[in-house]
Amino acid sequence: IDKKIDEKTGMGQDNTGNAPGTNKSGKPRNTSGEGLKNSTPPDVVQQISDAEKAHDAKNFSEARYAIQQALLGVEIQIGQLILKSLPTTVANLPTDTTEDRVMSTRWGWANLTIQRIYRQGDKQMTVVIGNNPLYSGMMDMYFNNAYATQSNGEAQNMKQIKVKGYKAAIKFEANEGYSVLVALGQSGMMTWQGINFSTEEDMLTAVNNFDIDGVKKKLGEK
Repeated sequence: IDKKIDEKTGMGQDNTGNAPGTNKSGKPRNTSGEGLKNSTPPDVVQQISDAEKAHDAKNFSEARYAIQQALLGVEIQIGQLILKSLPTTVANLPTDTTEDRVMSTRWGWANLTIQRIYRQGDKQMTVVIGNNPLYSGMMDMYFNNAYATQSNGEAQNMKQIKVKGYKAAIKFEANEGYSVLVALGQSGMMTWQGINFSTEEDMLTAVNNFDIDGVKKKLGEK
């Protein structure tokens, strides 16, 4: 994804031949700055208290904002709970704790994303759990593509499967390895990418280490 964004925007491209600190147009480009520090998730109890005070003062805009922040805080807590419930080791690959992520760009159970990466040497598994209405459309696209691929009689790089009773799809790309996608209710999705897994069976054995029912329940998916 980052590569595609870079290609579209021109970011990340080689500027060989340009003066240091400039781009092709001669304008300065950023070469320093430590970036943004991680922000602390909203304090749910404090935000609810702030909402009550703002409401009593008839400052409804601030009351609404505080409620939104409280909901965001709850969502982040759910994401952290799910992250802690994931296996610490999969297929003899340890967790790379520096890559653990819980992100939410909107409040109200609409865009929660949880990531964990297992890695050792050149072998890696990435699991991403998301809760977004857009995912249902993505899953339909994958399942339709998998069905078309299975029906054309040629070599398959994608097919429909079941994982612990859930509708799923698996695909293989030579440069990306195996990917497995599982639908969780109306808007949830759980995906795994396996790099340098030997076979489809090895990949699915690793996927089956995850408590999909537990993740779905924590997300509140039906």
